[in-house]
Amino acid sequence: MIYKFNPILKSTLWGGDKIAPFKGISTDLGSIGESWEISGVKNNVSVVSNGVDAGMPLDLLIERDGAKLLGKANFERFGLEFPLLIKFIDAKQDLSIQVHPNDRLAQRRHNSKGKTEMWYVIDATPDARLKSGLKEKLTPESYVASIDDNSICDKLRDYNVSAGDVFFLPAGRIHGIGAGCLIAEIQQTSDITYRIYDFNRIGADGKPRELHTELSKDAIDYTVADDYRTDYVTPDNGLVSLVKCPYFHVGLAVLTSARLPLPDIDSFVIVIGVEGTTIIETDNAREELHKGETALIPANETNLTIHSADASTASKALIACID
Repeated sequence: MIYKFNPILKSTLWGGDKIAPFKGISTDLGSIGESWEISGVKNNVSVVSNGVDAGMPLDLLIERDGAKLLGKANFERFGLEFPLLIKFIDAKQDLSIQVHPNDRLAQRRHNSKGKTEMWYVIDATPDARLKSGLKEKLTPESYVASIDDNSICDKLRDYNVSAGDVFFLPAGRIHGIGAGCLIAEIQQTSDITYRIYDFNRIGADGKPRELHTELSKDAIDYTVADDYRTDYVTPDNGLVSLVKCPYFHVGLAVLTSARLPLPDIDSFVIVIGVEGTTIIETDNAREELHKGETALIPANETNLTIHSADASTASKALIACID
C-alpha cells in the first residue's frame, strides 16, 4: 500500500495564496501559511485519503502495523509516534525570527522532542530572502541586548534564494523565512518554537505577539559558520543526497522515463512531489503523485521504484526516510 493523506491547512498571519494552487486543491480558507502533509502531532494527526484504509488516522495505522510501517529500528526507537512532520510553507510576509530547542532541552522543559529541520525552496519571487545562522559571535547577554535594541536581524546571515536552494537547520540555529518563499519543510515531530523577534507586529488580538527571549537564550547554538546553505549538484536522472542527520535522510530525485530504483532499507519512505508527476511503484502497489502531493511508503513494501509520468518532461521529488 502507498498512502496519501488529507492535508491539514493552516491559516496564518503571514500566509499567502500559493499552497492551494500548488497542490491543485480548492478551499475557502484564506492566508494559508502551511499545509501539514504528514503529521503525527497531537491534535493534528494526518488521516489517510486513499485506498482501503481511507479515513484511518496515522496513529492508528502505526498502532496496527508497527514495524511493518515504520521499519524495525524506527519502531524500536520511536514506538507509536510518527517521527517526521512534513509541511509546505507559503510566506506572503516575513515569518518571525525563531529558534527550536534540542531534544535534551525540549524534554526537560516541554516533555517533547526537539526540532531539527530542513528547507527545500520550491519557488521564490525575485526578491525573496531568508535568514539562517549567526554571522557574528554573540553571547547570551549580547543576544538579549540585540532583541531589546531591534538589531538582531543585523546579526544573522541573510540569503537571496531561488528554487532548489536547501538549508539544514539543526536545533539551536536561529532562522527566519522571508516573504516570497514557497518551501517544503522536513522536521522532527515537534511543534516547539521559540519566537525571537517579530518586527514589532501586532497579532490578531491587537497586541504585540509574545517573544520567548529567556527561553530562546539557552536554546541557541552560538557557533558562527561561513555559510549555512547546502551545496549539491542536481542530477540529470537520479537521486542526490541533500541532508543526512540522526533524525532524517532527505534526497532530491530528478526523474525521466527511466525507472529509478530506491535502496531497500529498514525504514518507511516519504515522497514529496515538487515538480511534474511522479509514478511510485512497489511489488504490491502503484500510485501517481502530482506536484504538491505527499506519499508514505511502508517499510515492508519491496522493490520501490520511481519515474516521471511523462517521458518528455522531468519530474522532481524529495525522498525522505530515517536510515
